[in-house]
Amino acid sequence: MVGPPVEDLVVHGAELVDAAGRHPGAWVAARGGAVVARGTGDGWRGHADGAEVLDADGALLVAGMVDVHSHGGGGRAHEEGPDAVLAAGAAHLAHGTTRRVASFVADDVDVLAERLAGVADLVEDHVHLLGSHLEGPFLAVERKGAHSADALVDPTPSAVQHLLRAARGTLRQVTLDPRRDGAAEAARAFAAAGVVVAVGHTEASHDEAAAAFAAGARLLTHAFNAMPVLHHRAPGPVAAACADDRVVLELILDGEHVHPAVASLLLRAAPGRVALVSDSMSAAAGEDGRYRLGGLDVVVEGGRAVLEGTDTLAGSTLTLARALRTGAAAGLPLPALVAAATAVPARALGLGSVLGTLEPGRAADVVLLDEDLAVRAVRPSALRAVPRPRGVGADPAGHR
Repeated sequence: MVGPPVEDLVVHGAELVDAAGRHPGAWVAARGGAVVARGTGDGWRGHADGAEVLDADGALLVAGMVDVHSHGGGGRAHEEGPDAVLAAGAAHLAHGTTRRVASFVADDVDVLAERLAGVADLVEDHVHLLGSHLEGPFLAVERKGAHSADALVDPTPSAVQHLLRAARGTLRQVTLDPRRDGAAEAARAFAAAGVVVAVGHTEASHDEAAAAFAAGARLLTHAFNAMPVLHHRAPGPVAAACADDRVVLELILDGEHVHPAVASLLLRAAPGRVALVSDSMSAAAGEDGRYRLGGLDVVVEGGRAVLEGTDTLAGSTLTLARALRTGAAAGLPLPALVAAATAVPARALGLGSVLGTLEPGRAADVVLLDEDLAVRAVRPSALRAVPRPRGVGADPAGHR
C-alpha cells in the first residue's frame, strides 16, 4: 500500500478532493518530489516523459494527511523511545498520514527533555516526522484527562528554557493551561522560539482563553475535550477560539470524543480552521487489549480507549483516514473534511506553503482513496518540509 518515495511522478485519472471541492478527471505531476503542475483532462501527457505514470482509475486523490497531535500507533507509544516514534509513524503512514508530530503526555521535565532530544535526533533523517508536541506538563489538574496529576507543574522560565534547549528547534507545539502561574511568560518564550502555543486541558473561561489567543496562542487542543463546555451563559474556550480567525481548533472525529452533530456545528462556526487530529495512543491501527499511556493503564474495547477502571477517554485509536470516514458517514462535506486533515493542520504549524495541498511548489505527498475512503495507496515525498533544526534563539520563522 505504501509505495516508494515520490520523485518524478504523474498521477492521472483521479478525482482530486481539496478544500475547493471535488475535481473529476484530475492529474498531478511531480518532479524531484515536488508538485510542478496539476489540471484535468489529458494535460498530464506533457509531463510524462521520464516520469513514473500512475493511472488512478477513478480513485479519490488527496494530499498526504498531516497529524499535529498523535501519541503513538501500531502498538507503540512515543514514550518507549525513538524506535517507537518511528514505528508509530510507519503505522500511520500506511493509513495516509504522511507527516506527523510526535506528542508526549505529561511527565517529569527532565524526562520530557530527553524525549524531545530523541525526536530532534530523528528529524534530520526522517522527513515525515515534523517534530514534537508537549501536551503536558503545564496543564490543569482539574482537566488532566489521561495525564498523571503528579506530573502537572507550572511552566517556570527554567523549565521552558530546558525544554527548548533539548528540542533544538524541533518542538512544534505546546499545550498550556493559561491559568497556570507563569503561563503568559511561558507562552511568549515558546512563541519567540517558533513554537505554536495551544490552549488546552484548562478550566479557563471564555475571556481568559480569548486573552491567551490575543497574546499569541494559535491552537485549541482537542476542542470540547478537557475544557469547560460550550454553555449559553459561559461559552468557554471553544467560543473564544471560534471568534478569533487566527486560531485553529483541533477536533478528534472518532464519534466518541465529540458527537458528529457538534463536529458539524464546529466546521460551520470556524470554516477552514478545524484540524482533524488523531490524539492516537499506541492502539491506533492496532488491536483491542491492554496498553499504557504515559504511566497509566489503558483498556481498549471495540476501538474505544479508556483509563483502566474508569470511563475517562485515554486518547483515541484513530487514524486520520478513519476520521474522514467517520465524518463522511455522518454527512459532513468531504472537501471540508479533507482540508481539515491536510491543509488546515499544515497551516497551523506554519507549513501551508509546503504541505497540505497538491498545488505546485508543495511536497508531492500523494494518497489515493477508494470511494468509501479506504486507503488504496500512499506515496510520500522525500522532500524536506521544514528547515534543519536550529538552536534556541534563532529566527522563529526558521522553525515554522
